Amino acid sequence: MQGQIVKIVSDLHYVKSDDKVWPCKCRGIFRKEHIIPVVGDYVFFSCEKLVIEKILPRKNLFQRPKVSNIDQAFIVTSLKEPDFSLNLLDKFISLMEINKVRPIICITKEDLVDDKSYFDEALEYYKRLGYEVVSNTDIFQIKKLLKGKMSVFTGQTGAGKSTLLNKLNEEWQLETGEISMALGRGRHTTRVVEAFSFLGGLVIDTPGFSALELSSYSKEQIRDSFREFKDYPCEFKDCLHTKEKECSVKRAVSENKIRESRYLNYLAFIGEV
Repeated sequence: MQGQIVKIVSDLHYVKSDDKVWPCKCRGIFRKEHIIPVVGDYVFFSCEKLVIEKILPRKNLFQRPKVSNIDQAFIVTSLKEPDFSLNLLDKFISLMEINKVRPIICITKEDLVDDKSYFDEALEYYKRLGYEVVSNTDIFQIKKLLKGKMSVFTGQTGAGKSTLLNKLNEEWQLETGEISMALGRGRHTTRVVEAFSFLGGLVIDTPGFSALELSSYSKEQIRDSFREFKDYPCEFKDCLHTKEKECSVKRAVSENKIRESRYLNYLAFIGEV
Protein backbone atom coordinates (compact mmCIF):
# COMPACT_ATOMS: atom_id res chain seq x y z
CA MET A 1 0.00 0.00 0.00
CA GLN A 2 1.00 3.63 -0.43
CA GLY A 3 0.79 6.13 2.40
CA GLN A 4 2.46 9.12 4.02
CA ILE A 5 4.42 9.29 7.27
CA VAL A 6 2.64 11.67 9.66
CA LYS A 7 4.59 11.04 12.88
CA ILE A 8 7.77 9.30 14.01
CA VAL A 9 8.35 8.17 17.60
CA SER A 10 11.55 6.22 18.17
CA ASP A 11 11.51 3.41 15.59
CA LEU A 12 7.76 3.58 14.97
CA HIS A 13 6.67 5.41 11.83
CA TYR A 14 2.97 6.25 11.70
CA VAL A 15 1.80 5.96 8.11
CA LYS A 16 -1.52 7.48 7.02
CA SER A 17 -3.38 5.73 4.21
CA ASP A 18 -7.08 5.84 3.36
CA ASP A 19 -7.94 7.77 6.55
CA LYS A 20 -6.27 5.14 8.71
CA VAL A 21 -2.91 5.33 10.46
CA TRP A 22 -0.60 2.31 10.61
CA PRO A 23 2.33 2.06 13.09
CA CYS A 24 5.19 0.67 11.00
CA LYS A 25 8.84 -0.16 11.34
CA CYS A 26 11.41 0.09 8.55
CA ARG A 27 13.11 -2.69 6.63
CA GLY A 28 16.43 -3.64 8.15
CA ILE A 29 18.26 -2.59 5.00
CA PHE A 30 17.28 1.04 5.62
CA ARG A 31 19.79 1.33 8.45
CA LYS A 32 22.50 -0.46 6.46
CA GLU A 33 22.00 1.89 3.51
CA HIS A 34 21.61 4.98 5.76
CA ILE A 35 18.06 5.61 4.57
CA ILE A 36 16.30 7.86 7.09
CA PRO A 37 12.53 8.34 6.71
CA VAL A 38 11.05 11.68 7.81
CA VAL A 39 7.58 13.05 8.43
CA GLY A 40 6.00 13.88 5.08
CA ASP A 41 7.61 11.01 3.17
CA TYR A 42 5.39 9.07 0.79
CA VAL A 43 6.11 5.36 1.19
CA PHE A 44 5.14 1.88 0.09
CA PHE A 45 4.37 -0.27 3.12
CA SER A 46 2.89 -3.64 4.08
CA CYS A 47 -0.20 -3.29 6.25
CA GLU A 48 0.07 -7.00 7.12
CA LYS A 49 3.72 -6.93 8.26
CA LEU A 50 3.55 -3.24 9.32
CA VAL A 51 6.83 -2.59 7.54
CA ILE A 52 7.85 0.33 5.34
CA GLU A 53 9.34 -1.13 2.19
CA LYS A 54 10.27 1.89 0.10
CA ILE A 55 10.47 5.68 0.31
CA LEU A 56 9.21 7.46 -2.78
CA PRO A 57 11.12 10.42 -4.30
CA ARG A 58 10.79 13.68 -2.34
CA LYS A 59 10.02 17.05 -3.85
CA ASN A 60 11.82 18.77 -0.97
CA LEU A 61 13.55 17.91 2.29
CA PHE A 62 14.22 20.15 5.28
CA GLN A 63 16.94 19.19 7.75
CA ARG A 64 15.67 21.33 10.62
CA PRO A 65 13.06 20.19 11.26
CA LYS A 66 13.30 16.91 9.36
CA VAL A 67 10.22 17.03 7.14
CA SER A 68 9.61 16.51 3.45
CA ASN A 69 7.12 17.14 0.66
CA ILE A 70 5.85 20.45 2.04
CA ASP A 71 3.44 22.19 -0.35
CA GLN A 72 3.14 25.61 1.25
CA ALA A 73 4.24 27.72 4.21
CA PHE A 74 2.18 30.39 5.94
CA ILE A 75 4.74 33.02 6.97
CA VAL A 76 3.01 34.63 9.96
CA THR A 77 4.19 38.25 10.12
CA SER A 78 3.05 40.79 12.69
CA LEU A 79 2.89 44.52 11.99
CA LYS A 80 3.72 45.35 15.60
CA GLU A 81 4.83 43.54 18.81
CA PRO A 82 7.08 42.15 17.39
CA ASP A 83 7.86 44.80 14.81
CA PHE A 84 7.36 44.15 11.11
CA SER A 85 10.63 42.76 9.71
CA LEU A 86 11.21 42.77 5.95
CA ASN A 87 14.58 41.08 6.52
CA LEU A 88 12.99 38.12 8.28
CA LEU A 89 10.13 37.97 5.77
CA ASP A 90 12.55 37.88 2.83
CA LYS A 91 14.63 35.22 4.57
CA PHE A 92 11.58 32.98 5.02
CA ILE A 93 10.52 33.57 1.42
CA SER A 94 14.00 32.66 0.12
CA LEU A 95 14.07 29.49 2.20
CA MET A 96 10.73 28.39 0.76
CA GLU A 97 11.57 29.37 -2.82
CA ILE A 98 14.80 27.36 -2.71
CA ASN A 99 12.88 24.31 -1.47
CA LYS A 100 10.01 24.70 -3.96
CA VAL A 101 7.49 25.51 -1.23
CA ARG A 102 4.78 28.09 -1.92
CA PRO A 103 5.18 31.04 0.49
CA ILE A 104 1.96 32.65 1.76
CA ILE A 105 2.35 35.88 3.75
CA CYS A 106 -0.09 36.04 6.67
CA ILE A 107 -0.35 39.40 8.41
CA THR A 108 -1.30 39.69 12.10
CA LYS A 109 -1.92 42.44 14.68
CA GLU A 110 -3.24 44.98 12.19
CA ASP A 111 -5.38 46.45 14.97
CA LEU A 112 -2.24 47.68 16.76
CA VAL A 113 -1.29 49.99 13.87
CA ASP A 114 -2.89 53.40 13.34
CA ASP A 115 -1.34 54.23 9.95
CA LYS A 116 -0.95 51.21 7.67
CA SER A 117 0.31 53.09 4.60
CA TYR A 118 3.92 51.88 4.95
CA PHE A 119 2.86 48.26 5.38
CA ASP A 120 0.31 48.43 2.56
CA GLU A 121 2.96 49.80 0.18
CA ALA A 122 5.45 47.10 1.14
CA LEU A 123 2.93 44.26 0.89
CA GLU A 124 1.64 45.53 -2.45
CA TYR A 125 5.12 44.91 -3.84
CA TYR A 126 4.99 41.27 -2.75
CA LYS A 127 1.54 40.92 -4.30
CA ARG A 128 2.93 42.22 -7.59
CA LEU A 129 5.57 39.50 -7.41
CA GLY A 130 2.76 36.95 -7.25
CA TYR A 131 2.82 36.14 -3.54
CA GLU A 132 -0.48 35.54 -1.77
CA VAL A 133 -1.01 37.93 1.15
CA VAL A 134 -3.75 37.20 3.68
CA SER A 135 -4.82 38.57 7.04
CA ASN A 136 -5.16 36.33 10.09
CA THR A 137 -8.73 37.60 10.36
CA ASP A 138 -9.65 36.07 6.99
CA ILE A 139 -10.21 32.56 8.33
CA PHE A 140 -12.37 31.50 5.38
CA GLN A 141 -9.61 32.32 2.87
CA ILE A 142 -6.93 30.59 4.95
CA LYS A 143 -9.04 27.44 5.24
CA LYS A 144 -9.58 27.53 1.50
CA LEU A 145 -5.81 27.65 0.95
CA LEU A 146 -5.25 24.76 3.41
CA LYS A 147 -7.56 22.33 1.63
CA GLY A 148 -5.74 19.28 0.33
CA LYS A 149 -2.26 20.72 0.98
CA MET A 150 0.61 19.86 3.28
CA SER A 151 1.22 23.12 5.13
CA VAL A 152 3.51 24.56 7.79
CA PHE A 153 2.98 27.72 9.83
CA THR A 154 6.14 29.65 10.57
CA GLY A 155 7.33 33.21 11.12
CA GLN A 156 8.28 35.58 13.91
CA THR A 157 8.19 34.38 17.48
CA GLY A 158 5.21 36.03 19.15
CA ALA A 159 3.54 36.97 15.86
CA GLY A 160 0.39 35.04 16.70
CA LYS A 161 0.77 31.60 15.11
CA SER A 162 -0.90 29.83 18.02
CA THR A 163 -3.80 32.29 18.13
CA LEU A 164 -4.36 31.82 14.41
CA LEU A 165 -4.25 28.03 14.60
CA ASN A 166 -6.74 28.05 17.47
CA LYS A 167 -9.11 30.05 15.27
CA LEU A 168 -8.71 27.49 12.50
CA ASN A 169 -9.43 24.53 14.75
CA GLU A 170 -10.54 25.03 18.37
CA GLU A 171 -9.83 21.35 19.13
CA TRP A 172 -6.09 22.00 18.91
CA GLN A 173 -6.22 24.22 22.01
CA LEU A 174 -2.79 25.79 21.59
CA GLU A 175 -1.45 27.87 24.44
CA THR A 176 -0.94 31.38 23.09
CA GLY A 177 2.35 33.07 23.84
CA GLU A 178 4.25 29.83 23.29
CA ILE A 179 7.27 29.84 21.00
CA SER A 180 6.26 26.50 19.50
CA MET A 181 3.04 24.79 18.51
CA ALA A 182 1.45 22.51 21.09
CA LEU A 183 -1.57 21.13 19.24
CA GLY A 184 -3.42 19.49 22.09
CA ARG A 185 -0.38 18.61 24.18
CA GLY A 186 -0.14 21.65 26.45
CA ARG A 187 3.38 23.02 26.59
CA HIS A 188 5.74 21.72 23.95
CA THR A 189 7.87 19.23 25.86
CA THR A 190 8.83 16.97 22.97
CA ARG A 191 10.79 17.24 19.76
CA VAL A 192 8.38 14.90 17.97
CA VAL A 193 7.33 16.29 14.60
CA GLU A 194 3.74 15.48 13.71
CA ALA A 195 1.41 16.22 10.80
CA PHE A 196 -2.28 16.64 11.67
CA SER A 197 -5.11 15.94 9.25
CA PHE A 198 -7.13 19.05 8.45
CA LEU A 199 -9.50 19.90 5.58
CA GLY A 200 -8.23 17.07 3.40
CA GLY A 201 -4.62 18.09 3.92
CA LEU A 202 -2.00 18.07 6.67
CA VAL A 203 -0.73 20.75 9.06
CA ILE A 204 2.78 20.24 10.38
CA ASP A 205 3.39 20.69 14.09
CA THR A 206 6.93 21.97 14.53
CA PRO A 207 8.75 25.02 15.91
CA GLY A 208 11.87 24.28 13.88
CA PHE A 209 11.45 26.69 11.00
CA SER A 210 11.81 29.60 13.41
CA ALA A 211 15.51 28.75 13.72
CA LEU A 212 16.31 30.10 10.30
CA GLU A 213 19.62 29.85 8.46
CA LEU A 214 20.50 30.27 4.79
CA SER A 215 24.21 29.52 5.24
CA SER A 216 23.84 25.98 3.89
CA TYR A 217 22.71 27.29 0.48
CA SER A 218 24.88 28.67 -2.30
CA LYS A 219 24.90 32.29 -3.39
CA GLU A 220 23.39 31.20 -6.69
CA GLN A 221 20.50 29.43 -4.92
CA ILE A 222 19.80 32.52 -2.84
CA ARG A 223 20.00 34.76 -5.91
CA ASP A 224 17.51 32.59 -7.78
CA SER A 225 15.09 32.70 -4.84
CA PHE A 226 14.47 36.40 -5.57
CA ARG A 227 11.95 35.93 -8.32
CA GLU A 228 11.95 39.57 -9.52
CA PHE A 229 15.62 39.28 -10.53
CA LYS A 230 14.57 36.98 -13.37
CA ASP A 231 12.68 39.90 -14.96
CA TYR A 232 15.98 41.70 -15.52
CA PRO A 233 18.35 39.22 -17.22
CA CYS A 234 21.99 40.24 -17.17
CA GLU A 235 24.40 40.17 -20.06
CA PHE A 236 26.96 38.79 -17.63
CA LYS A 237 26.88 35.01 -17.30
CA ASP A 238 26.09 33.85 -13.74
CA CYS A 239 25.92 37.46 -12.52
CA LEU A 240 25.44 37.76 -8.74
CA HIS A 241 24.22 41.36 -9.11
CA THR A 242 26.80 42.77 -6.72
CA LYS A 243 29.84 44.43 -8.31
CA GLU A 244 29.17 44.56 -12.06
CA LYS A 245 28.59 48.18 -13.10
CA GLU A 246 26.25 47.35 -16.00
CA CYS A 247 24.18 44.79 -14.08
CA SER A 248 20.53 45.07 -15.14
CA VAL A 249 19.29 44.08 -11.67
CA LYS A 250 21.30 46.88 -10.03
CA ARG A 251 19.93 49.27 -12.64
CA ALA A 252 16.38 48.13 -11.83
CA VAL A 253 17.05 48.84 -8.15
CA SER A 254 18.31 52.34 -8.93
CA GLU A 255 15.19 52.95 -11.04
CA ASN A 256 12.92 51.73 -8.17
CA LYS A 257 11.66 48.81 -10.26
CA ILE A 258 13.07 46.41 -7.66
CA ARG A 259 12.41 47.35 -4.06
CA GLU A 260 15.65 48.50 -2.42
CA SER A 261 14.93 46.64 0.83
CA ARG A 262 14.73 43.36 -1.10
CA TYR A 263 18.05 44.01 -2.82
CA LEU A 264 19.80 45.00 0.42
CA ASN A 265 18.44 41.91 2.14
CA TYR A 266 19.71 39.79 -0.77
CA LEU A 267 23.18 41.28 -0.36
CA ALA A 268 23.06 40.51 3.36
CA PHE A 269 21.98 36.94 2.74
CA ILE A 270 24.89 36.20 0.40
CA GLY A 271 27.30 37.97 2.73
CA GLU A 272 28.08 40.90 0.45
CA VAL A 273 27.27 43.73 2.89
